[in-house]
Amino acid sequence: MTALNALLDGLVDYAGLFPPAALPMAEAVRNYAAYRVGAERAMLARFVLPVARLDEFVRHAATGASDGAPWPLAVLASAADASALDAFDAAHGSRWRVDTVEAQAGDAAGVAALAAAFGGRRTVYVELPVREDPAALIAAVGAAGMRAKIRTGGVTVEAFPTPEQVMRFLTACVAQRVPFKATAGLHHLIRGEYALTYAPDAALGTMYGFLNVFVAAVLLHAGHAAAAVLPLLTERDAAAIVASDDAIVWRGLRATAAQVVDARTTLAGSFGSCSFMEPVQDLAALSLLPTSR
Repeated sequence: MTALNALLDGLVDYAGLFPPAALPMAEAVRNYAAYRVGAERAMLARFVLPVARLDEFVRHAATGASDGAPWPLAVLASAADASALDAFDAAHGSRWRVDTVEAQAGDAAGVAALAAAFGGRRTVYVELPVREDPAALIAAVGAAGMRAKIRTGGVTVEAFPTPEQVMRFLTACVAQRVPFKATAGLHHLIRGEYALTYAPDAALGTMYGFLNVFVAAVLLHAGHAAAAVLPLLTERDAAAIVASDDAIVWRGLRATAAQVVDARTTLAGSFGSCSFMEPVQDLAALSLLPTSR
């Protein structure tokens, strides 16, 4: 696998139900079905939805196109929903399966509750607050066999963490060997000023690019120092990130293809995006699309 393919393989969890897209279930399901068989399917991972909408999902997905393999779902849930997810898999596992659970915890007690409900039985990403140092919570998440999640943006300027906060989260995940995923605000390839919603009069905000965050994670995992990698989170020139078959290089910092594969396998999971086509279009503009499976 080339370095670029390894970086992008299964990178996007499709979250079309969520803002700013906020699509109806029927449209989101149709989109996901099309993306699963489309030319860019190598980049696609899970369909993201709240636990409260599982029944609605079944009604629409049951009449949709099938590619013959169970759809992997990322379900936003709480500790109280464990039995409901078990029941869903028992009833529908041949067509749709709860591949991951995404939950929130603001303190050690919240992490412990999720561990008691899901630990060891499901892949769980725990969204943690990052305004304060999350290292202790990341350690607790990892000790329970769960994974960490960071919110990298939203529909308001205030929803975006600072580069220093993102780097602190990433370095803690590397140090604790805790895999992570990201969500929100990563529709585009590289950092820049973008509309925060799809409204015609939407305000602009400075958003991270998914390359900023995931190449930073790969370079940290490859052993580069956090201080050297931090400026990558504010990089605005996509051409500064060079992907060849053998490596990904940013301004002299290098990760080999093998290191990229290892980082994606053991550390940097995916990001949730309400748009799948925006990342694809940004990559296509620079001829960076991966080879389809």
